[in-house]
This record gives sequence, structure tokens and C-alpha cells, in this order.
Amino acid sequence: QVQLVESGGGLVQPGESLRLSCAVSGFTVSNYRMSWYRQGPGKEREWVASTNFGNTPNYADSVKGRFTISRDNARNTVYLQMNSLKPEDTAVYYCRAAFSTLPPYWGQGTQVTVSS
Repeated sequence: QVQLVESGGGLVQPGESLRLSCAVSGFTVSNYRMSWYRQGPGKEREWVASTNFGNTPNYADSVKGRFTISRDNARNTVYLQMNSLKPEDTAVYYCRAAFSTLPPYWGQGTQVTVSS
């Protein structure tokens, strides 16, 4: 059974950091394109970052230089290190796994709130 379970969200102040985790079961993350998306209040879900088969990361312009996506193949887990957080980063963050043209898998999301 495929499961993606996000964790690590919370309430932080502007400028602080959080690390999100996406623990995967049912498939091997090294074979999938793993991504993070987010959906802010009243907004559409947007892509944040991806790591592909060669582990070359890609980032949305809004998070470039502040966020880092990584994967630990041994733990079958993907991470999103978020530094210098801003109020506009407030959103539910989702983990997504894609393989070829198959329908992607999604996690249930974890809430990140950045507020003073």
C-alpha cells in the first residue's frame, strides 16, 4: 500500500526555519520524481520544489535560495528544509511522487504557519 506521510509543520516566526519530512512506503523514492507543493489560504496549489532521478533539484523562484529539497534513499524519505521563512510561505505543504505517465501520489499535507 502506497503512503506518503508528511510531518514537521508548525507555527514559526518570520526568519525562522522548519524541516518538513515525507516518509514514503509502498515504493522506492529513488525511482520517482519527488516534489513539494503548497496551498496557501484562498490560493491554488502551487509547485515548490522537485528532485528528479539524478537528484538535481529545481525550485520555484519564490523559494529559491531559501528552501532545499533532499532525499534519503536509505530512509525512503524526502525533506524540505525551509529557511528564512516569510508570512507568505504560510500554506499546507504536500509531498508528491510521480513516475513516468502514471497518476501521481500525494500525501495528506502538513500545515506551516509563519506569523509574528
